[in-house]
Amino acid sequence: MKFRDIGFLVGLTFAAVIVHGYHPNAEDAAIYLPGVEKQLWPELFPFNQQFFTSHARFTIFPQLIAWSVKVTHLSLYQGLFLWHLLSIFLLLWACFRLASLCTPSVPGRWAAVSLVAALLTLPVAGTALYIMDQYVNPRNLCAFAAVLAVVMLVEGRYRLAGLCLILGGAIHPFMSFFAFAFCALYILMEQSARWRTTPASVIPLGFLYPAPTPAYHQVALTHPYHYLVHWQWYEVLGAVGPLCIFWIVTRFAVRQRREKLQRISQAAMLLGACSLVVALILAIPSRFEVLARIQPLRSFYLLYVLLLVFLGTTLGEYVLKARAWRWILAFLPIGVGMFAAQRSLFPESAHIELPGVQSRNPWVQAFEWSRDNTPLDARFALDPDHMRITGEDSNGFRAISQRSMLADAVKDSGAVSMFPPLAEEWLQQVDAQKHWEDFQVEDFERLQAEYGIDWVVLQQPMRATLQCPYQNPEVAVCRLGFGSPITQQILH
Repeated sequence: MKFRDIGFLVGLTFAAVIVHGYHPNAEDAAIYLPGVEKQLWPELFPFNQQFFTSHARFTIFPQLIAWSVKVTHLSLYQGLFLWHLLSIFLLLWACFRLASLCTPSVPGRWAAVSLVAALLTLPVAGTALYIMDQYVNPRNLCAFAAVLAVVMLVEGRYRLAGLCLILGGAIHPFMSFFAFAFCALYILMEQSARWRTTPASVIPLGFLYPAPTPAYHQVALTHPYHYLVHWQWYEVLGAVGPLCIFWIVTRFAVRQRREKLQRISQAAMLLGACSLVVALILAIPSRFEVLARIQPLRSFYLLYVLLLVFLGTTLGEYVLKARAWRWILAFLPIGVGMFAAQRSLFPESAHIELPGVQSRNPWVQAFEWSRDNTPLDARFALDPDHMRITGEDSNGFRAISQRSMLADAVKDSGAVSMFPPLAEEWLQQVDAQKHWEDFQVEDFERLQAEYGIDWVVLQQPMRATLQCPYQNPEVAVCRLGFGSPITQQILH
């Protein structure tokens, strides 16, 4: 790769951040970031850490990020921002390598990478995934490893492909499985062997695996995207449509005698079709409710990246070519549309939340106050649906405040959906917070007696009269009593 190519990728990386934004504490960061914080400061989260360590123990992501922060002596948020930039750059580089295998056209290669950069936050069918999130997490790094594994495989560098799969598995074992499945299909097709789909072999697993408990069923109801039969028609179209496009790409590759493109497209089409069959089987019988957590349709995460590369190469090779006005006409509307979509998702936050810059979001301000002014062993409770409140912008309290909290109904339920033994405990804690908006002093005292809660975060206007050392127009942070000796020492 030439220095000019590297410079173009760096420019695309920053352009992608400008278009899609950066929100280090949003959405799934509520699950992944506490694992990093626990590595850096082991004294954090003495209560309820199981809701994020269940994920953390299966990935090197927390150790990797924490190690890099310690070695570079950067702040945590500076390190996270640099990792986010690096993950985008690495994915674009891998896509450039893949595009180079699909087309000899230079405009085709750069159009492919530009299309991926412009559509990083494109929803992947009904899987509740983006191609790349607006914050660093294991999926983002695993995406690079998965695409690079495909590149190494197509180039016949099998050992390097295997190393990429191992790296992806160490970062995100679940998502890397789909890259492994794609590579296995590609090898079998390359050897002119028939791959026999075995969705029926999944069926006996449902009888070997314990039946779902009532508590787990409650969790399942909060994650309809695990079940194909609950998808909207346009989400189903988002899964079926790419398979039709892969078929068209395959026919095109045959006519153009591009064998590598043909095999990649055929393997992608077959993987997607098999995933749809398995997903349908797991979505119908209630006995398989627990097994649906394997989410076979997450294979479309990789397939969407491949699809964008294929579409981009065609666009650049046959339409855009070396005409600057065509590039502007093609990519400016996409960039503006994606920018507008991201602003609508996080309207009360800066589009790019740079490290060290004070947040303008009142919820984040309250969470940061809690981090800076409460003891490390403080236990918080807040609306279990707080991440869905308008203006909260899906920010995770645990990640920002670095304090323990009662289980929430949004992201902690995601951990439970993947680790069923947590279901009973999660349901008990969420039930204890039912009708949060109507809580009075006696309800908070009950939480204090049952779970040792000594702090609460409340939305304004408050119904209960409590002592609240921090208030802003939207949120108040209130203390319930003097729980631990550490709390007493700080408050006095």
